[in-house]
Amino acid sequence: MATVTLKKDLEIHTNGELPDVGAQAPDFKLTRGDLTTARLGDWANKKIVLNIVPSLDTPTCAESARKFNAAFANRKDAEVLVVSADLPFAQGRFCSIEELENVTPLSMMKDRSFAEDYGVLFIDGPLQGLAARAIVIIDEAGAVMYTQLVPETGDEPDYDAALNALNA
Repeated sequence: MATVTLKKDLEIHTNGELPDVGAQAPDFKLTRGDLTTARLGDWANKKIVLNIVPSLDTPTCAESARKFNAAFANRKDAEVLVVSADLPFAQGRFCSIEELENVTPLSMMKDRSFAEDYGVLFIDGPLQGLAARAIVIIDEAGAVMYTQLVPETGDEPDYDAALNALNA
């Protein structure tokens, strides 16, 4: 279990820990905008950035999606998957309005096993049932190469560290 804060003073807990660097990334089943299932293997032989956020309907989560979208404007060697509990329709509307074409939104609407398997499911507090803000980078062979659990829910991840790890 990990502890993060909300608004600097409220401690909230996750169900576990992020996967270890070097470990095989857990497979997942997430929902695409067309309601089909997305799995880790759909991006075989590509690096993946999992930008895990509580909800795209918050300023910090929205900014995170925008920043990764901009950083991946000309990248073909990796994909950014923005994972949240938002409905796929809301994710699609957000990406359309924001003109985000370099990230793929995926939803945990059908179940929370993704958040459980990646150790980011909030198990208490006002955000219970949502995912903690985190970055997980997976290499072409499916191994975890970088992780960051953001310690304060309202803060943005360390983009530079994530992008440096991706380029290593």
